[in-house]
Order: sequence, then C-alpha cells, then structure tokens
Amino acid sequence: MTSNPENNSSVEIRPIGSLQSCISKPDGSAVFTQGDTSVMAAVYGPGDVKPNKALMDKATVTVTYKPKIGISGVREKALERMIRNTCETVLLTTLFPRSSVDIIVQEIQDAGALLACSINAACLAMINAGIPMKCTVAASCCMMGKDEELIMDPTKEQTKDAECVLTSAIDSSAHSLIASSMQGSCSVEQYHKLMSVCQKACDKVFEFYREAMERTLSKP
Repeated sequence: MTSNPENNSSVEIRPIGSLQSCISKPDGSAVFTQGDTSVMAAVYGPGDVKPNKALMDKATVTVTYKPKIGISGVREKALERMIRNTCETVLLTTLFPRSSVDIIVQEIQDAGALLACSINAACLAMINAGIPMKCTVAASCCMMGKDEELIMDPTKEQTKDAECVLTSAIDSSAHSLIASSMQGSCSVEQYHKLMSVCQKACDKVFEFYREAMERTLSKP
C-alpha cells in the first residue's frame, strides 16, 4: 500500500483542519479541510417543516450541495443523496417528529476526496449545532491504481489513473460501514483491501474529531 506522497506513512492522510461556528446564522457550522480540499457545512434545525414534507414519526433531513462554481447538476444530486443517507443514519431523528434538519454543504476547493470531506464537514456541523446523534461518522477515500497499488487519501490528480476509487463512511460506535460509493470496478478481494485502508483513515478522522472537540470545550 502506498500513502499520499504528501505523507510519510502508509496509515496517514493529508493534514486535517477545521473551523467551527464559522457562520453566525445557522444553528451549527464547520469548515473541514484535508490537504487542499476544503468544504463548509451549515446546519439549521430541528425546525419547522412544510406540511407536505413532514414525517409523523421522525424529522425530515434535507441536504443541499452547492458547487464551487456553476449550478447543481447530476453530480451534486448524487453527493446530496450520499450525504443525506449518511447523516440520517447517525441523527436521532425520532426525537424530533414533524420537524426538519436542513444541511447546506458548500464546496470551497476540490483537490481530492471531496465526498469524504463533505460528510466530515456535515458531521462537525451537526456536532456544532448540538443535535442529538447516535454516534459520529467519519468518511475517507482510497484508490486502487495500476498493478493493484492502493493509495490512501488520493489527490484529485492521482485518481485520474485509478482503476477504482472507494469512499466509505464509518460510524464511531461499532466502526461499521454506514455508506459507500465506488467509481470503477474491482474484485471482492480488492474491495475488502480498499475497505481496510478506508477504515484506517477513518480512525485518523475520529481522532481528529476528539482533539477538535477537546480544544473547543477547553476554550474559556
């Protein structure tokens, strides 16, 4: 397995950073950066929901993905579905029936692992909003190149030569798979190898979450 050339270890990902409460109007917000990739997420709610979208037994979760430039298309709709399905899984939506949790994700810079960074930004924003969650979620990306070379946290440039790119979202409680997205194709054995790399990368993200929360709570 090969790590990103920016790193010096096969179990490291590009440098991670975050900024919480970066916008005043939403109930929660966060910027998540990984290498040169940067995503901002804002969370509103639980709040009022339109009657035609209200669910009697749980909150309605909506996700709007905004590209860096241009208008949303098929790519953005696919990202919205993945982010929404992931967030719905970890949110305690049954505590807030007939309400809405709205998540806005803004792409700032895409230098690789955009979907993973978007999920991580949304998770930090939900934590910042104080919405009850079953657990947190971390997402990561791994690619398989030529000769079955595995690259953890590949850059956008590296994925141009990928045979397969896997993005996986893992929960913090059971460390089980919540959602995954794959571009390209691979064998079952290769998939398990990719998943193993993604899980190692997600562990690094969970570690970052803990450190970020400790820094936030320690502020006067």
